[in-house]
Amino acid sequence: MNAEVSHHGIRALVWRRLLSPGSEYFELRARPEGWVLAGSVVFVDGGLPHFVEYTVTTNAAWETQTVHVLRRNGDGEARLQLRVDGERRWWKGDEEVAHLRGCPDIDVACTPSTNTLPIRRLGLAVGQAADVRAAWLRIPSLALEVLPQRYTRLAETRYRYESNGGRFVAEVDVDADGVVTHYPPGWERVAVTGG
Repeated sequence: MNAEVSHHGIRALVWRRLLSPGSEYFELRARPEGWVLAGSVVFVDGGLPHFVEYTVTTNAAWETQTVHVLRRNGDGEARLQLRVDGERRWWKGDEEVAHLRGCPDIDVACTPSTNTLPIRRLGLAVGQAADVRAAWLRIPSLALEVLPQRYTRLAETRYRYESNGGRFVAEVDVDADGVVTHYPPGWERVAVTGG
């Protein structure tokens, strides 16, 4: 992408959920060794209210390093903490989550923010495409799966996103920082501040 988040500030925004009632307050913050993506999501799923708060840290290459998630709903509260080492091994405490080994990105299911990770990491030119394997964090279960994905850069600020071998396809619009502005049928940005 052409622009960079200011290393002196943050980008803050709000997304509105399109499929069901909900919204997210999100911040993208620069840090000396990489980036922080942090969001608070409130949404309705199956007629039930859910709250998810997450923080993802990356290195300078936009590879996921840590993931912290808090989920609250009528069933109570659950937390998940993950870290990724330099060999792309994923750890929950002292236990390796072996099936995620090699995944460079987290994909938190309830937010469009984590699409920024492969978009920035891959640095595709218009017309280029790449296949990736993401660690998909399902919400509200907090189950972790490997999700094959494909990103194709259609224009300066538009990507085609495909997952599960093309069973899901969306055209995603992003801003100059690679942050989603419109992700039909899921999300649209309704407010933003600069960095």
